[in-house]
Amino acid sequence: MTAFWLVKSEPEAFGWTEQVAHGTEPWTGVRNHAAKLNLKAMQLGDRAFFYHSNTGKEIVGVVEVVRTAYPDPTAEGGDWVAVDMRTVGPMPHPVTLAAIKADPALSDMALIRLSRLSVGPVTAAQWAHICRLGGWGT
Repeated sequence: MTAFWLVKSEPEAFGWTEQVAHGTEPWTGVRNHAAKLNLKAMQLGDRAFFYHSNTGKEIVGVVEVVRTAYPDPTAEGGDWVAVDMRTVGPMPHPVTLAAIKADPALSDMALIRLSRLSVGPVTAAQWAHICRLGGWGT
């Protein structure tokens, strides 16, 4: 069964444009234990919203897990992990953080409750709702 996630990246460091250009990219650099556990929980075929943090603060695309957790090659110590994400496609109408916060159907979303978490779960209901808001699959 497919699980759903949200992964954050600062567009100045690595944005949607680079994800699209690379096609498949290792999701590295996560240095938070809760986010690491979420990476470890990801399975092949799981989908994630690609979220621009700091600048933009919006869901701009969808990626898919194509390689499960392995040692993060950028880590200098510890048991940090990475996963490989493949570009699926852009969100036709980016969904902003403001829109998510204003929507009662999304009030319990990890993006709001755990705002500093860089990799978080998304429920199937939240996924479907955000897809409708962003015109994904319509």
